Amino acid sequence: MEKSKQTGLVQIYTGEGKGKSTAAFGLAVRAAGWGMKTAIVQFMKKGQWYGESKSLPLLPQIEVYAYGSGQMLHKGQANEEHKQTAAEALAKARELLQADLDILILDEIFNAIWFDLVKEEDYLDILSIRPPNLEIVATGRNASAAAIAAADLVTEMREIKHPYQRGILARRGIEY
Repeated sequence: MEKSKQTGLVQIYTGEGKGKSTAAFGLAVRAAGWGMKTAIVQFMKKGQWYGESKSLPLLPQIEVYAYGSGQMLHKGQANEEHKQTAAEALAKARELLQADLDILILDEIFNAIWFDLVKEEDYLDILSIRPPNLEIVATGRNASAAAIAAADLVTEMREIKHPYQRGILARRGIEY
């Protein structure tokens, strides 16, 4: 397929509700149907533990790069491995700005910013140097006012009801 001539926009999926990453991955699947190429850089997620890391690479138009320690993280308690994997994810995102892509998804980048693993300025810099036809999709809770101002589309996922409230834990293939 001919490289898209349309202007790339910046999309954000944020909020406390479920479905931010799922919405971004759905967009990647839709784009693959039109022959568009997507790269997904996952912050704070470790490889094959998530279902999307197994299924999305089955579509040749989608590449997934997962960076994370696999350890639980609490605000203010990041260790060197958390910081290192976030730095690797950020470096990969910068590298992919030079690739022949239609879409770059920065999955959970706002969580990485909130946990002080990535600087907000680095995220905003990626937006400022991206190729004009590259669509950027960023996910995670706690998108800042500056990130929202820099975006073209912002969707906030709001939790109204969740099975966790009834003691139902995350289920393989549904939540991860």
